[in-house]
Amino acid sequence: MSTKPDVKDSVLLHSPDSSIGPYSYDEFIEVARRFHGSPAPGLILGGYMVEEAKRHLPEGTIFDAISETSWCLPDAVQLLTLCSTGNGWLRVKNLGVYALSLFDKYTGHGVRIRVDPKKIEQWSEIYSWFLKLKPKKEQDSVLLHAQIRQAGPTICSIEQITVKPTVLRHRSKGGITICPLCGDAYPGAFGCICRSCQGEGPYSTRDGQGAQIAQPSPLPPSLQALNVNEAVGRTALHDMTKIDAHASKGAEFHKGHNFSAGDICRLQLMGKNHVYVQEGDLPTDEWIHENEVADSFARIMCGEGTIPAGAPREGKVTIQAERDGLFVSDVARLTRFNLVPNVMVAARKNCSLVKAGTKLAGTRAVPLYLERTLFSQAVSSLEGEPLFQVVPLPQLRVGLLITGNEVFNGLIEDKFEPVITAKIKALGSTVEHTTICPDDREMIRNATLDLMERGCQLIITTAGLSVDPDDVTRHALVDAGASDLLYGAPILPGAMLLLARSGDVRIIGVPACALFYKTTSLDLILPRVLAGLEITRKDLAEFADGGFCMECKTCTFPKCPMGK
Repeated sequence: MSTKPDVKDSVLLHSPDSSIGPYSYDEFIEVARRFHGSPAPGLILGGYMVEEAKRHLPEGTIFDAISETSWCLPDAVQLLTLCSTGNGWLRVKNLGVYALSLFDKYTGHGVRIRVDPKKIEQWSEIYSWFLKLKPKKEQDSVLLHAQIRQAGPTICSIEQITVKPTVLRHRSKGGITICPLCGDAYPGAFGCICRSCQGEGPYSTRDGQGAQIAQPSPLPPSLQALNVNEAVGRTALHDMTKIDAHASKGAEFHKGHNFSAGDICRLQLMGKNHVYVQEGDLPTDEWIHENEVADSFARIMCGEGTIPAGAPREGKVTIQAERDGLFVSDVARLTRFNLVPNVMVAARKNCSLVKAGTKLAGTRAVPLYLERTLFSQAVSSLEGEPLFQVVPLPQLRVGLLITGNEVFNGLIEDKFEPVITAKIKALGSTVEHTTICPDDREMIRNATLDLMERGCQLIITTAGLSVDPDDVTRHALVDAGASDLLYGAPILPGAMLLLARSGDVRIIGVPACALFYKTTSLDLILPRVLAGLEITRKDLAEFADGGFCMECKTCTFPKCPMGK
């Protein structure tokens, strides 16, 4: 097993006549011309970078590579190492930086080399080329190549790195599936239809099966459209809706209804001139009725705290809450499901507070009969796991820590406690202990530890989170053993929110704005914390879309766009 490479400094040595790997300089120019199409300056410089990075790896290291640009540098790696994009040992992570890393493919330890903008300042032509200070036609290519040959890797800096564990995982396509729209084979992990049919394809037109995307949904061959005048004695194959602008929408005829002569006029008044009837047997191994589809989807999607709200109506099943709590949906699988053609599910916003009986979601097939292949694709996208659940909010013991010299010294009356206490009580928990501390790091630390010793499962601190030098709350929390700190969220008001934990104790730092605004970041985060959900930086970042309060004169939160 290789040890970490020894990179003592970033001083690189180079002789103008040195070779590039197994090639002389002139030979490498020709190799680059044949492989790349031209001896591009970036490719030649990349050759020096690859060889310098290899020189800093322990002898015998079996390495992978990462290129941080898609321009020229990946070709240098492929010319001078066994790493390529095809075998997966070279990964192009286009960060827009002219840098590459070589690392032990088993330990993740390696080196990163980059062109250093400060080191190229003394090389006039390299400097103007690299920073694109003049058009290509005005560059002196002869001088540029001469300076690259003379400078070599000395214009680069090199550092020791360790790649993330996820980077070390072996690349795998996973299972291969057939796209139900275009018929192409693709990795099933990409979704229920291929990426081209998801809209990521580079083609504006395609002949062949891809054109089926624009075609209407097919129907079983035994299904026939019959004029309503001939419908007497026939059976309705689906619920038929009567639309009345002055009355509620609802089904006028239900599946299984036998049409009589008196129904003909009613059908015509509804604008129905034709009805579907079945002629012959329906191949059930190929087609599924919309009611059966919706019922199957709903049973799979319902997790703890959710139930179907009855039998299918008009081809749809509604899912409702079985108990009070926080509505949680798997957004990634929700999206994957809706990528399958001719099926749908629509749901309330993830992490919404709901009461028992609240309607949460609705699912259905889009056509009257769904092809079984698409039904199987949709079911497969759910991965055999429920899509929705209602998580109850447990009754937690909450400790409230109010900070601020002005409050501690009695200069102003504390108004945080009633505000926070009311929010906690509304969600079913209780504030069992309240402590007021000055802006003193040690005292805040000790007060935090005291609340933990008292058995508080959630600690909420107020104020002391801004950029003032007196605001030491977050430092004191770290002193008290807080970890996994997330400080700052794209939510206004309440951007200086703090989230942390100490063992099983959750911690929320509430900025001072919670005292002046009825709705802040606390209102969006608190239910999730009480429900025991983990909150990541990505979760916080997603609040940016809808995280700007409109400051309405009459606040209607949560019945408003805030946090949605």
